[in-house]
Amino acid sequence: MRFPARAWLLAGLLACAAPAPAALRLEVDDAGLSADEAAATRDLADHALALLPPTFRERLDESIVLRWRDDLPAQVHGRARNGRIGLQRELLGAWMRRDASAREISPPDQVRGRNDRIPRLVISTEGRNLPGSAAGIDEPAARAALATLLHELAHLYDRSPHGGLSRDPRLLDLAGWPVRPLRFGLRTTHNDLRDRSPDAYELASPVEYFAVNFEHFLLDPDYACRRPALHRHLVAHFGASPQPTPACTQDLPFVGAGEDDAALRLQALDPARVQSVEYLFAEANEQPMSRWGHAMLRLVVCAPGRPRGPDCRLDLEHHVVLSFRAFVDDVQVSSWRGQTGSYPARLFVLPLAQVVDEYTKVELRGLQSIPLRLDQGEVAALLERAAQVHWSYDGRYYFVGNNCAVETWKLLNDGVPRLSRAKLRSVTPTGLLRRLQREGIADVSVLDDAAAALREGYRFESMAAYFDDMFAVVEAAMALPARDAQAWLSLDPARRTPFHSNGDLRATAALLVLEQAALRRGEAQAREALKQRFLRGGGDGMDAVAGRLRELLADGAYAGRPALLLPGEGYGLPQADERERLAAAVERDDARLRGLRDDLYRQAREWLPPEQRARLEDTEANLALLGDRLRAMQGAQVGSLDASAR
Repeated sequence: MRFPARAWLLAGLLACAAPAPAALRLEVDDAGLSADEAAATRDLADHALALLPPTFRERLDESIVLRWRDDLPAQVHGRARNGRIGLQRELLGAWMRRDASAREISPPDQVRGRNDRIPRLVISTEGRNLPGSAAGIDEPAARAALATLLHELAHLYDRSPHGGLSRDPRLLDLAGWPVRPLRFGLRTTHNDLRDRSPDAYELASPVEYFAVNFEHFLLDPDYACRRPALHRHLVAHFGASPQPTPACTQDLPFVGAGEDDAALRLQALDPARVQSVEYLFAEANEQPMSRWGHAMLRLVVCAPGRPRGPDCRLDLEHHVVLSFRAFVDDVQVSSWRGQTGSYPARLFVLPLAQVVDEYTKVELRGLQSIPLRLDQGEVAALLERAAQVHWSYDGRYYFVGNNCAVETWKLLNDGVPRLSRAKLRSVTPTGLLRRLQREGIADVSVLDDAAAALREGYRFESMAAYFDDMFAVVEAAMALPARDAQAWLSLDPARRTPFHSNGDLRATAALLVLEQAALRRGEAQAREALKQRFLRGGGDGMDAVAGRLRELLADGAYAGRPALLLPGEGYGLPQADERERLAAAVERDDARLRGLRDDLYRQAREWLPPEQRARLEDTEANLALLGDRLRAMQGAQVGSLDASAR
């Protein structure tokens, strides 16, 4: 009977002596270090351990040796291999010299190389319980010592069984290594989210991306506002935020194309004002580059003060369009450059009215606006991703492999996690629309009633049919030397002039609509004529005009690459202090671009071939004639009504 009693006693003693939960341990290799240097090294290790999330320390159950090295390359501050972290020896002196009275860490102006860099971040110690003397770090190299140690610890965690974040599909989507649409699920090998990066080294690989962002996740209190989706993903992985999450501004900044005469505008979009997101599909035409249509996203934005609801569809002047396009910085679109990725791909933010006019009046293509079944949280997440892409993305446009459909699919995939599980991948706008419908995401039933679809803004008809109707009105009033509207618009303007004085009020109004269409067509033909002359070299001073045109085209990059307006400042989404400078930059460049554009237009007309210039002038004269005649007829009609009333 004694043996069992002893067994229970032994078990009890073992239970009482059970080890504490496993956790990360940092041991200092003090070989060759003085007592002060060894103490400073332990202090650095304590700082790093105190900043790490508890789950990080628990999961990385290792004893890691920290030592200083003199044999690292000049641009390498640290390396982590086989349970050992080696840091550049020169960082130790800077850590020991740090000013204990400093109250904040200011942004450094230098980036270092492999496995190490000086972080661009701002850390305020106000209200924070930083361990030891972390509040006194003010030298860039001293900050680099702490950041480097965290960076190398991130590498070790990433290689552990609990890590693998650099291979996490969701993080790769957010980081900028998307799945290729035509490569059987393989991801791209390069990252095009290159603008407004905290450190260009993060773009080297997913491994370095995670390590760099882990530093900022721990050290930068603004990280949650600058890269909110990544912050949420890391919080979800580690189970907690390393510091209190700041109150981020709810609205999202976009630099878009201006309305009316404006060239640029700064727009703050509050997701709470967005009633819905719709797949805006421009129907195909006979042009080779438009045979599959064009894919865009329409944001149904409520007017200020209007609560979200169906009536927001009436606020058309507030609706905007997100459109991925090739940024063509030359006077003519080259099919070859489009096939080989020579054009940048960027996200443009455009007023809905401008997009409708562009497609229905100029290109004579219809538009379908099909609601996507997204809840309000998903709409907010999609807009947040759109803002991140708008400020960071500078990709390459391929007519097949990375076109508007691919870019729109990537935005939906990365912005709304639920959609990443749907089979939406497509290289054509029509194919993407079919997949959205098949997955129950796109509500195409809004197009079933054609009249209601037009009335409620789910469809915008090509003006070609409207012009045919106007032609029929005129043809009923007089005999015309053309068989249809397109033939009428193709006539020399001087041949159309005699008919402008013969119609009644209704026919004259229809002729005015047709002449406006003729002017748009003539301006498009004039632009093409100028392009051809530029491409032939021009001569006779044409080179100066071509140079101004290319300058205008290059400056137009601001609408698709707004990071150029804030060079060298911050990272991720612009914050309050940056937005003030951004507003001033947009206002300044809008005025400059408008002046450049107007001056160029005046000069360009002088360089048109005489016949082309005469057609434009005659068309403008026709419009003036029709306008005067219409006003006179309306005045006479009002006078007749007044006389009848008396």
